[in-house]
Amino acid sequence: MSLGTKPIYCVSRAGRFLLNKTNFVQRNAPTVSVLVQGQSFFSTTSIRSNKQAINPRPDWNRAVSEAEKIVGYPTSFLSLRWLLSDEIANIALHLRKLVGSNHPLLKTAKNLLNNGRSSMQAWGLIVLLVSKAAGHKLVDDIEIDKAAGVLHSQRALAEVTEMIRTSNLVHKGLVNIYPGMYPDTDARTMQDMTFGNKIALLSGDYLLGNSCAELANLRNSELVELMSSAVRDMAEGEFVGERDKQNNPLPSPGLTEQDWTLRSVLSAGSLLGKSCQGTLKLAGHGEELQLRGYRFGQHLALAWQACLELEPFTSSAGADGQMPFSLTSAPVIFTLQDDPSLFEEINKGKENIEDVDYSKIHAAVMSGPGIPQTKELQRHHAQKALQELEGFEENDARKALSNIIFAMGEI
Repeated sequence: MSLGTKPIYCVSRAGRFLLNKTNFVQRNAPTVSVLVQGQSFFSTTSIRSNKQAINPRPDWNRAVSEAEKIVGYPTSFLSLRWLLSDEIANIALHLRKLVGSNHPLLKTAKNLLNNGRSSMQAWGLIVLLVSKAAGHKLVDDIEIDKAAGVLHSQRALAEVTEMIRTSNLVHKGLVNIYPGMYPDTDARTMQDMTFGNKIALLSGDYLLGNSCAELANLRNSELVELMSSAVRDMAEGEFVGERDKQNNPLPSPGLTEQDWTLRSVLSAGSLLGKSCQGTLKLAGHGEELQLRGYRFGQHLALAWQACLELEPFTSSAGADGQMPFSLTSAPVIFTLQDDPSLFEEINKGKENIEDVDYSKIHAAVMSGPGIPQTKELQRHHAQKALQELEGFEENDARKALSNIIFAMGEI
């Protein structure tokens, strides 16, 4: 397998990152580890043996269900104590008023409850599995959640991870209302969008505020710095590349795999990677294992992202472009590299991406090299995640993580 030889990003301990298209350079940190594409970590034989060990390939829902049993924690997008709070109940009540409108917050709420690979609910589960796979050192018994086999602080961090990710997704559901967007005769739509924005802003702030409070209660300044840098990365990810008036990303000529990696690391890989690193820090593990956890989380997030971006083109639900997809997804980027003439259609979305003929782009992707190249990209990061797992002791939690990776397919 060869995907090029250029470094695509740097991973390291918490610190300040300077960003460009091909790498992250960390300031004020003594240790920087560069991941280079094109290095084959698995031979064909080892891949085949891994497949045989896992055969038959686990179903996604089954893999997640078995993983939940291992950590004794039926994962949700938040823990029950947040779900059953008065604030969340009030938000749910107000959401009912938006039913029938086109506010994107409704779509976000639906995805939160979705049970599948596109679900947002499994991130905390991944953090708990990494926690259990690595074990813990020199910790008082009172700190251990005996039922889950992890520390109470690690479970709290898993909840923080889910809350940060959810708050970011809720905030992204805001609609940019500008003068003349809705005619005067469409006052009802304007009212719905304004009300939806208020709910998205307040509920996102509530989740982010609670995650910050929960993080502070762990009384670990290094962990706070680490997770704060992940929140910063997600914010910076919203300013990468061209955007339409609603801040939806648009591809630009010359867009490469490195640009996709940068965007994906900022929006997802950084949070999952640093959460895995942070949970190992809480358990008293050394820097080497912490960085291994970071790399595992980041590669898993990238493989996951590639998997999600393939669904609109490979699943039956996505036939004829019926499933929405991002214009900066990997299949589209690879197709644009092969056929730059498609930018003529893409440029119609400068003001609003809905002006783009998605069926035309979908057909081009289906007939071009975008799908096989994205599958190769997914396989590349999945194999790297599996390689990082080899640094953990063999146990049920490690096997569950492997099953989740294999359940994505294309390994």
